[in-house]
Amino acid sequence: MLERCGVRAVPVRTGGELAAVGGLIIPGGESTTIGKLLVRYGLDKQIVEAASRGMPIYGTCAGLILLATEIVGSVQDRLGILNVRVCRNAFGRQIDSFEADLDIPAIGPPPFRAVFIRAPYVQEVGSGVEVLARCDDKIVFVKQGNLLASAFHPELTDDTRIHKYFLSMV
Repeated sequence: MLERCGVRAVPVRTGGELAAVGGLIIPGGESTTIGKLLVRYGLDKQIVEAASRGMPIYGTCAGLILLATEIVGSVQDRLGILNVRVCRNAFGRQIDSFEADLDIPAIGPPPFRAVFIRAPYVQEVGSGVEVLARCDDKIVFVKQGNLLASAFHPELTDDTRIHKYFLSMV
């Protein structure tokens, strides 16, 4: 998706690779496993430091969970830098995955067709967090300074507006 937006995307697995990029996307996947790997390889502390220096970071689905300061019912490893409380798998199991049209004023019309797969949602936002979109009254897209997070997977669509929005932060 980034390449469709005219930007070269590179994988980040080490601190050196992190230091070489202008922004970071933490993708969907299994948040518990990703969190353990971030700790094992020391990337957790390096990402927190990069965020504190202003690096734009975007977390999608599991990335949202990892950015959150609080995860309902979980003490799993996380970065804990986004002032939100999230609920994991909040819309149901894999079979309950769905798509929905979201009105997102920050990216403009038309509505964005969002893909939710075992998606979390934000139960509560703290100070400094702007709610960018909701789905059925559940918070699914937020921004806090240089941090952006969505409960859905914009990379699974043909719509580049959310990635362009993130790139404008970079």
